[in-house]
Amino acid sequence: MIVVGGGPAGIIAAGRAAQLGAKVLVVEKMRQAGRKLLITGKGRCNITNNAPVTEYFKNIFPQGRFLKHAFDRFFNNDIIQLLNEQGVETIVERGDRVFPVSDSAADVLQGLLKWMNRNKVEIIYEAKVNGILSEANKVTGITIQKFNQESRIDCKNVIICTGGRSYPATGSTGDGYLLAQSVGHTIEEARPSLVPIVTKGTLAADLQGLSLKNVNAIVWVNGRKHKEAFGEMLFAHFGLTGPIILTLSRFVVDEIRKKNKVEISIDLKPALDEQKLDARLVRDLNENGKKQIENVFKLWLPSKLIPVFMQILQIDGNKLCHQMNAKERRSTMLLMKNFRFEVIDFRGFKEAIITAGGVSLHEIDSRSMESRIIKNLFFAGEVIDLDANTGGFNLQIAYSTAWLAAESAADISKE
Repeated sequence: MIVVGGGPAGIIAAGRAAQLGAKVLVVEKMRQAGRKLLITGKGRCNITNNAPVTEYFKNIFPQGRFLKHAFDRFFNNDIIQLLNEQGVETIVERGDRVFPVSDSAADVLQGLLKWMNRNKVEIIYEAKVNGILSEANKVTGITIQKFNQESRIDCKNVIICTGGRSYPATGSTGDGYLLAQSVGHTIEEARPSLVPIVTKGTLAADLQGLSLKNVNAIVWVNGRKHKEAFGEMLFAHFGLTGPIILTLSRFVVDEIRKKNKVEISIDLKPALDEQKLDARLVRDLNENGKKQIENVFKLWLPSKLIPVFMQILQIDGNKLCHQMNAKERRSTMLLMKNFRFEVIDFRGFKEAIITAGGVSLHEIDSRSMESRIIKNLFFAGEVIDLDANTGGFNLQIAYSTAWLAAESAADISKE
């Protein structure tokens, strides 16, 4: 059996197939396996999410229930147990996110590789798979290129675990899409997901480095409210990023690609409706009547936001609080509830955590991960048209699809 790609999906697929008695060869084009895993979770590796399967279905696109069979075979508790058995202890943090106790993605990778190697998997590095060979609509082997020499390797089945196109420096350059297309598969167009977004003007740049917590971001398309997310975000020199922005980005990217007008408004005080917020502003202004307006703004906003608000509202910060009129106060309140940015673009695959798009779900049997186009060809991980929100969901997709693909392919190997 050939596994193409030595990322998380490839390691799990190879290890499980070998565990079941298959002779497995992993072909990895980089000098080492799992390079992308090393940068996940900012180097800590968000291994999985401890949420129930129903939450997974809500967080996976375009069709979470496609993974029902895969999750039945191998789920979050299974990967945690596998890693624990390799000496990698885990901890559950906010949002049910699971991390290694050591805070080291390298420990997770070494644990997975140790398990794979224990199952006697062979792996060759710096070798690129150029093609899938087939006869009578059935896989017969692959062609690989290593040191500018092409050779053929015969095999009964192939599992493609090449990842998507995000973070191409780690080896994810869309090779799997080309391999799938070459044997007749449809590829849903790949696009960046969980990606920072670019906004118009210099407003975001003026706030670069400012992190906001417990705010609500709302996406507006052609003037209509569509999606929203509550939590933390960050301003960058190009626009907006951070957890809630990344969560919304999948929808934003698709709307920008449709040439729609997209805006994001930030509600800085989501716990207060307009009436309650206005009442608070009135109270604070009355209690600090003889102080400068700029000082009372410190009760309401992070310091970096204050000059930006003053400029937008055209309020003189040196004025005294009792001099602030009702119109100025209402404008301040409305801006706190609707701090708006026009989205003009999104960052590229180099900054995208995951790839949306991939091999069409219609052409993969969800019960086995086998191709419906050509026999004995399987898919696992990001190469499939599945992506999810942040929180460990995407890695779990990789493990679960790989485990199911490996078990299905191992059955064929025994025939």
